[in-house]
Amino acid sequence: MHLEPLLIFELCLLGLSTGFLAGLLGVGGGMIMVPFITFMLSARGLSADLAIKMAIATSMATILFTSLSSMRAQHQRGAVRWDLVRGLAPGILIGGAASSLGVFALVKGTSLAIFFGLFVGFSAVQMFRDRKPSPTRQMPGAMGQVAVGAAMGFLCGLVAAGGGFISVPFMTWCNVNIRNAVATSAALGFPIALANVAGYVISGSSVPGLPPGSLGFIWLAALAVIAACSVLTAPLGVRIAHALPTQKLKRVFASILCLLAAHMLYQGLSKS
Repeated sequence: MHLEPLLIFELCLLGLSTGFLAGLLGVGGGMIMVPFITFMLSARGLSADLAIKMAIATSMATILFTSLSSMRAQHQRGAVRWDLVRGLAPGILIGGAASSLGVFALVKGTSLAIFFGLFVGFSAVQMFRDRKPSPTRQMPGAMGQVAVGAAMGFLCGLVAAGGGFISVPFMTWCNVNIRNAVATSAALGFPIALANVAGYVISGSSVPGLPPGSLGFIWLAALAVIAACSVLTAPLGVRIAHALPTQKLKRVFASILCLLAAHMLYQGLSKS
């Protein structure tokens, strides 16, 4: 698909914005990109079903790059809980593969959009309520972390999320400090993206109607532009995240989740 100058400019803005949010909130940026890429592809003649699937896959592919950038910045500040990354990553790889290789290819794109809106909205409400966790609650043991990681990888594969909208609320519920939760979520974005991108490429390889320049469900030209821009602003987001008060960071996170949920519910319901 040809990238005209205006489209390149729009993709650059999208990449800069989502890279910043990836560093700030540990969300990988994918949830921000999906509505915009869906609109761009739909405006160029793709069906709603295929446009949403390609938007999800392309957004997830960019997380391979934004997660590395934000993870490096967070690691330099000593904020990443690598013990939790090691515990959750194996399950993430299993869940992500199951999602992107199987369910993603079978479910309608509009249904994915509705599911995205409902799940993210629930996460936002939980964070706004700010219920204090039991002071004795801790992260689950080794097998529990594998199970949590599998659920995380599976759900993220359906909605192009780097994991922050699941892992940050879960870790804070288990008394992990919000800054450590955001930093660890940024590190978890890479295995989430790796497992799901491989599945999107394989499951989309035989789908008819994909535009030229696609690799499975991934729009390669858009991926190149967004990834190149997003890695520039992820470190800036990390710096601001460490300067904000914890409570304000939680409210920023929850507010963005609400906007994302509302928009994707509209997308799914209006086109179903």
